[in-house]
Amino acid sequence: MQESESALFLAFQLVMAGDADLLEIVGLSLRVSVTAVLLSCAIGLPVGALVASQRFRGRSLVILLMNALMGLPPVVIGLLVYLQLSASGPFGWLQWLYTPTAMILAQTLLVAPIVAALSRQVLEDLHDEYSEYFDSLCLSAWSRVSTLLVDARYSLLTVSLAGFGRAIAEVGAVMIVGGNINHYTRVMTTSIALETSKGDLPMALGLGIVLLMIALIVNALVMTLRSSAERFAYA
Repeated sequence: MQESESALFLAFQLVMAGDADLLEIVGLSLRVSVTAVLLSCAIGLPVGALVASQRFRGRSLVILLMNALMGLPPVVIGLLVYLQLSASGPFGWLQWLYTPTAMILAQTLLVAPIVAALSRQVLEDLHDEYSEYFDSLCLSAWSRVSTLLVDARYSLLTVSLAGFGRAIAEVGAVMIVGGNINHYTRVMTTSIALETSKGDLPMALGLGIVLLMIALIVNALVMTLRSSAERFAYA
């Protein structure tokens, strides 16, 4: 018990003092996850809006696939990316394996289906509300998509934050494609696993505290944006 309290005290000291190694790991984690979420939104939001606004043959199958991909195990994503980027893979010549770029790619493939599926759910109800108006104006598919994305921007921000929360907490995929290399590809989740196995509990707990703080901030932002969206809708 005393050892745990001592480790927790040292962990708070590391966080409050701004330990250089800790800040480096946190900075890389944020850079990788934010970049992956931006790419995921660039892919997932238009796809979600397109599926929500269009009626086509096989749409139910597409929605089923999108929902299924939300639950795809991260280690499977990591393995698929690894096979593509390894020296014997088709994209081995890029030499991205065990780099932050590979980690961003893995997280993008993991988060994009989540963003697409959640945004489709959000935008489908809105499209049903606007459908007669869209039909009367004979809007093109892209005009419908862009209108939905603009009008539902507050709700879609919460979707983006949910994707960020998923990305920042990821460990399996980034461990496989990043390799957890010190001062290069070591992020918060992989560092926590490593430091715990080494017995360096203060560093592991310090990173855990930062990760928890980020999760609390993201959830607070989601609640704030959701409240703002509701006030906007009833204004």
